[in-house]
Amino acid sequence: MLLSGKTAVLGVSGSIAAYKIPTLARLLKKQGCNVQVLMTQNATQFINPITFESLTGNKCLIDTFDRNFQYSVEHVALAKQADLVMIAPASANVIGKIAYGIADDMLTTTVMACPCKKMISPAMNHNMYHNPIVQDNIRKLERFGYEMIAPDRGMLANGDDGDGRMPEPEVLFEYILRELACEKDLAGKKVLVTAGATMEAIDPVRYITNHSSGKMGCAVAKAAMQRGAKVTLVAGHMEVLPPMFVDVVNVKSAADMFEAVTKLAPEQDIIVKAAAVADYTPVAVADNKIKKSDDDMKIELKRTKDILGYLGQHKRDGQVICGFSMETQDVIKNSEKKLTNKNCDMICANSLKTAGAGFKTDTNVITLITEGGAVELPIMTKEQAAHRILDELAKMI
Repeated sequence: MLLSGKTAVLGVSGSIAAYKIPTLARLLKKQGCNVQVLMTQNATQFINPITFESLTGNKCLIDTFDRNFQYSVEHVALAKQADLVMIAPASANVIGKIAYGIADDMLTTTVMACPCKKMISPAMNHNMYHNPIVQDNIRKLERFGYEMIAPDRGMLANGDDGDGRMPEPEVLFEYILRELACEKDLAGKKVLVTAGATMEAIDPVRYITNHSSGKMGCAVAKAAMQRGAKVTLVAGHMEVLPPMFVDVVNVKSAADMFEAVTKLAPEQDIIVKAAAVADYTPVAVADNKIKKSDDDMKIELKRTKDILGYLGQHKRDGQVICGFSMETQDVIKNSEKKLTNKNCDMICANSLKTAGAGFKTDTNVITLITEGGAVELPIMTKEQAAHRILDELAKMI
């Protein structure tokens, strides 16, 4: 579980958006996190503390002077345990209190005592959020190192349309995962990942492509981000959404991907080429839809530019390049040849015929091939495989 051994303190203030936080608490518990919930008195008007106690297995703390717990200076004890504090929803009142150092309840008192990372997710009426006093308080907290999670735009509780909506709990969960899920062994490094399938146009209607879903490349990009890297994802056609907190460059054709990757490559520390790039593209693209006729249709093809080969030829000192090799036979032999011919540091090889590997699956069966030999990994999720790949690449830099 990604958050085993971690403690997250959730501060819930008086806002209708409090109803979303039990889902966040459940997501955190599912990943093994110890979740401590603090509520303001106003927050209890929107949701019962028993809800959080049932989900987390911990007492929900509200009153600084509550005597119904094992003796300790509770806000100090929590502050020492906490790996992260997230205040969500954060009302204008709570934001203002923290900005001016007011600690008059369990939530604000604990926040003042916490030396760990602190995140705030404002939730309020559009006009209140944009009140210059509130905005000044937000900027002040940012100067002190608090991370602000920008509210979403949409219909608010009072029926108005504007920004002030707290993001969904799944989004808040991703913020916490980014902070706590991994050691930051790639902090300060730049990582470029390619993902998905390229699409080679035949005419305005048809194209040549492949079955790549983009899942493996997105898993690598997400894992690198969680490990502290600045990640750029060059994405072809994908069946999954790109991960949060990465820069995304969308492309269509192999030529588009070549241009994007080679432009970005010189400044990267690690490049992982997980995309399935077309080897061939039509010599000419018809301006209009090609109509059916009695004759067989013939498409003249030409080779696309070899992105991985170019990267290997232009690899700078200290840069690490990892390619992928999808095979149906002679997997190791063909992948070792690719490692040498493309001047790569590692090839991630797999076979389309192996159960649990291949396109569109949530799992993969990979063999990591380097100059030192081949290491066959067992079947694992693509997220787990991504971290194993990055483990090896991190050693190389």
